[in-house]
Amino acid sequence: MAYPEESPRPEHDTGIADVKDAVDSKSDDISDGGKGHVFISSVGRDEPVVTRKELWSYYLYYNGDCGVGPLGYTQTLFQGLATAAGYDPVAGPGSSCLADTASGQCVLPWAGGTKAVASVVLVANGVSFAVMTAIFTTIGSAADYGNFGRWLLFVVTVICWASQYACMALTSPSRWQLALALYIIGFVSYGATLVFYAAAFPRLARNTPHSRQLREKYEKGEIPPEEYETEESLEKNRISNISTAHSNIGYVFTYVLNLSLLLPLMNNPKVDNYVLVLCNSYWVILGVWWFVFQEPRPGPPLPKGESYLTVGWKQIWEALKTYKHLPHTFVYLVGFFLLADGLNTTGTLVAICQNDKFSFSFLQNTYLGLAQAITSTISTFGFWYIQKYWKISTKKMFVVTNVVTIFIPLWGMIGIWTDKFGFHNAWEFWAYNVVFGIFQAPYYAFSQTMMAELSPPGFDNMFFGLFGLSNRASSMIGPNVIQAIIDKTGNTWQGFPFLFALCTAASVVIWFGVDVTKGRRDAVKWAASVRPHMD
Repeated sequence: MAYPEESPRPEHDTGIADVKDAVDSKSDDISDGGKGHVFISSVGRDEPVVTRKELWSYYLYYNGDCGVGPLGYTQTLFQGLATAAGYDPVAGPGSSCLADTASGQCVLPWAGGTKAVASVVLVANGVSFAVMTAIFTTIGSAADYGNFGRWLLFVVTVICWASQYACMALTSPSRWQLALALYIIGFVSYGATLVFYAAAFPRLARNTPHSRQLREKYEKGEIPPEEYETEESLEKNRISNISTAHSNIGYVFTYVLNLSLLLPLMNNPKVDNYVLVLCNSYWVILGVWWFVFQEPRPGPPLPKGESYLTVGWKQIWEALKTYKHLPHTFVYLVGFFLLADGLNTTGTLVAICQNDKFSFSFLQNTYLGLAQAITSTISTFGFWYIQKYWKISTKKMFVVTNVVTIFIPLWGMIGIWTDKFGFHNAWEFWAYNVVFGIFQAPYYAFSQTMMAELSPPGFDNMFFGLFGLSNRASSMIGPNVIQAIIDKTGNTWQGFPFLFALCTAASVVIWFGVDVTKGRRDAVKWAASVRPHMD
């Protein structure tokens, strides 16, 4: 957490100490609790200004890293192979889960007994999130030091690319266990790319030419603090929303490209494998440029006597001890912990129902994915326009998306008592993908911006590591609870009530427990007070 006492602050410091200078020039004492002035995120004087090539390479990485392969197709392929390898427990071993007379249940040999295929998928997700938790706690916040974060993103990206290409080997039901392994590897590495990519966002946002100009105007007294704070927040939202929009544009382009294989080769038994290769190649072609054009903005050197494998745990412990100074940051992390668990597990559960409904069809999932991708792209720009035009706060925009997060598992609950509604019909999955696209794509953009505003400047990877931990570690809970419910009841839909309660509780915590303005000022004040003691 701290630099050694004898080490001078490096020239490439993120400039947090500059905050104190800026604040002191506007007020008598930094310890006045933020009264009478606005604490602001500073820009390191020697950090490179974001270039047009760098910003576009950042957008294009996210365009390729849209998750169509690791999140969508890989799960469908794995679930399809597992179902083909399993048997109907009603008919007994040797029966087929795909037979016209099948009961609708399907189990696989598992740990000396059997387990429902849906439960196996959820277990795979739980294991994936557990591994991600280990990664983020061990080396996540270590990315704040030197260029470690830059190389960390490169390594996990290459691992994800390799796992997706390896899916060419998944050609028969007997390889469902290999499919399970590749799904976990792809899921873990993909999740890691999102966290470490997002951690670059705060430094990028505060070094755009517009952010620099705003800072200069503020320091010269040309604009009031409130205007600076509003405009800086809008600049963060601009980059966050555009990058999220690019992710959705990537969805559209990838799905359209996939149709060029799925339609002419629909009778080819390896067409699904070819599609995964095409998806992955799209990401490789677009994503590699971020590693070429990213400007160096290294953090401080690793403290003497510390290791990259241990400093992360110490950073997390030190970060957790700041909860008294950063109450709104930690209330948000707790609320997001619950919300991410509910949303991630809801998405997995709906995907399981969708795959069963459409017989694991890559083609049908592509059509549904296109509906979601197109609406996601439009809604991301639409939400950004609405926010910019009326200058609506990030939190208010985020609250709107939370309402739909609650509604989705509520709708799934209906499926417990009737087959007429509640994710039993094809039209419901079309509606789900459209509604999810409209509201949940902006959810990801606003949740990231909220974290950026509540994170102490210069400690980006440390707090985004906690953010990623909230997103991923929480999702060890939901899948394990839901798979236990499914195993006990034999009904996939019985998991929705737990998810509805979880999403509702999380939303209430965020709505009524987080003051972004106060939290942002607390974060900058804390960073300004800590840096001088690290010199």
